[in-house]
Amino acid sequence: MRRRQSLIAIGTAWLWPCGVTLAQTATPSPPALMLANRYHPGLDLNAYWVSEKLDGVRAFWDGQRLVSRGGLWIQAPAWFTEGWPAEPADGELWAGRGRFQQTVSAVRQQTPDDGAWRSIRFMVFDLPEHPADFTSRIAAYHAWVHARQQPWVQAVEQVRVSSHSELMQRLDTTVRAGGEGLMLHRGDTPYRAERSDDLVKLKRHEDAEAQVIAHETGRGQYAGLTGALRVRTPDGREFRLGSGLSDALRRSPPPLGAWVTYRYRGFNDSGLPRFATYLRVRGDMEPPPTPASR
Repeated sequence: MRRRQSLIAIGTAWLWPCGVTLAQTATPSPPALMLANRYHPGLDLNAYWVSEKLDGVRAFWDGQRLVSRGGLWIQAPAWFTEGWPAEPADGELWAGRGRFQQTVSAVRQQTPDDGAWRSIRFMVFDLPEHPADFTSRIAAYHAWVHARQQPWVQAVEQVRVSSHSELMQRLDTTVRAGGEGLMLHRGDTPYRAERSDDLVKLKRHEDAEAQVIAHETGRGQYAGLTGALRVRTPDGREFRLGSGLSDALRRSPPPLGAWVTYRYRGFNDSGLPRFATYLRVRGDMEPPPTPASR
């Protein structure tokens, strides 16, 4: 037991360098945020606004500081949030398409790197305490952004689609351009801090999170290295995750206790994900996520 606790502590330092532990950076509790279901047939698309799903780090401005979805203070440079109002805002810290690791690398630093933060934008997509429905909140969060007059604070654009085929065409265009997918937000609903069809995500591939619980020794060409990660899902299922691990990761795998994202194609009869492939470490150190995080 002592050895496992030590490894998890090492994992925390590995994700958040300079010896800062989770307890030193945590807020009293995670923010209450709206979470997304997966897209499914039968939705009334005329009721929804559509935007690009940004592959960054979810960030909540609580009126004083930026907070991660998991309840960690985000140490942004003072200039980044200078002049921001007391009204909370929900958004994504984003460095652009295909730059997730660059974003995480900057955001996880306890002493912010000005140079790294210059490439990051706070992409605002909602105002949690605004009382109106989402259609009205779009104009409100655009006004929130416009009042800042800061190029690194931007509003996420929302569009309408009239059919499933138009939605899928937009998805194809977004993915070909390097985007991750789309978000659909129902226009006639208030901000509800729960998971529901008020907010829906659409991607070409499914992905989910699991926690590393063991490193399995490799054989053959991977002798002396990590052959696979033994991981556990938030609902307690365990499986091996070997596909997608680079040679560098096999030499220095994510530590025990780390949360990793994997991609998969449906489920087999036992309920485990089919063709699970390692994607990356969850660098924002969220607590155990639900199976379908935003």
